[in-house]
Amino acid sequence: MKSLSFKNGDALPVIGLGTWKAKPGEVGEALLEALELGYRHIDCAAIYKNEKEIGMALRQAFKAGIVQREELFITSKLWNSAHLPEDVAPSCERTLKDLQLDYLDLYLMHWPVALRPEIGLDFPEKPEDFLSPDEAPIASTWQAMEKLVDEGKCRHIGVSNFNQSSIESLLRGCRIRPEVNQIELHPYLPQKELVKFCQSESILLTAYSPLGSRDRGSRKDSEPNLFELEAVREIAEAHGKSPAQILLAWHVNRGVSAIPKSTNKDRLWQNLQAAEIELSDQEMTLLSEVREHHRYIGGDVWGMSGSPYSLDKLWGR
Repeated sequence: MKSLSFKNGDALPVIGLGTWKAKPGEVGEALLEALELGYRHIDCAAIYKNEKEIGMALRQAFKAGIVQREELFITSKLWNSAHLPEDVAPSCERTLKDLQLDYLDLYLMHWPVALRPEIGLDFPEKPEDFLSPDEAPIASTWQAMEKLVDEGKCRHIGVSNFNQSSIESLLRGCRIRPEVNQIELHPYLPQKELVKFCQSESILLTAYSPLGSRDRGSRKDSEPNLFELEAVREIAEAHGKSPAQILLAWHVNRGVSAIPKSTNKDRLWQNLQAAEIELSDQEMTLLSEVREHHRYIGGDVWGMSGSPYSLDKLWGR
């Protein structure tokens, strides 16, 4: 499996298993199947509310000798209601307990948005559920995450859904630089400038919703379908591959890791094999120059009326 490299030599496999939207009773079985197939990059988050089942599957895999802990790269994420410095370590410790691990390979700040601790693993329903940037500064949350590295609970720390301005602000005052930014990426949302900026700062990128997140509950019928893009279909036919494989190969050829979610054995295998597809410069250009723009994960809840956050600032518009 191809991988991206951290400065300390650790490797981030370019194709990982996403666990967002993986249903209870399915995610553990899918994880075991994925590990058997050769997946070594697993993406988790507290808000997905399935880390206990994932932990049970990991324990089973270790016990059965399918894989050893040191062979895996496991990511989780700090939820928005744990941004106060005193809440960061307990949140990480709960994730470690649920996953039945001693350490995480990567811990991400899930969003640059803070919620009141009493919200727990949930989303805001009213403006009063938020903490303002002054009440919970990102820099203070980050300092608490840096301590997790000092204590050996995380090998690397990073961010998710951060735009260039937010990262630059963080870089100005951090002791440990963010090493990964996980963002929505696909031909409808190539985010060229943000990708270029992160790569210039040696910040690795992971693409979520790389196939368009077609199985999410909030999906609208009017949304464009990545699989129906003419460039995707033509390139897939030329290579004798599926549209999903071409979309994933586009990320790999950009130097970006991707975390497609699947619980189907055949698709799990196809997704993994996408890492070996070489696309020509012309094919990469065709996929990168799609005129239509669409963000599947809009984050509308963060910009509700009365919120101290705005979508324009969140996405850097």
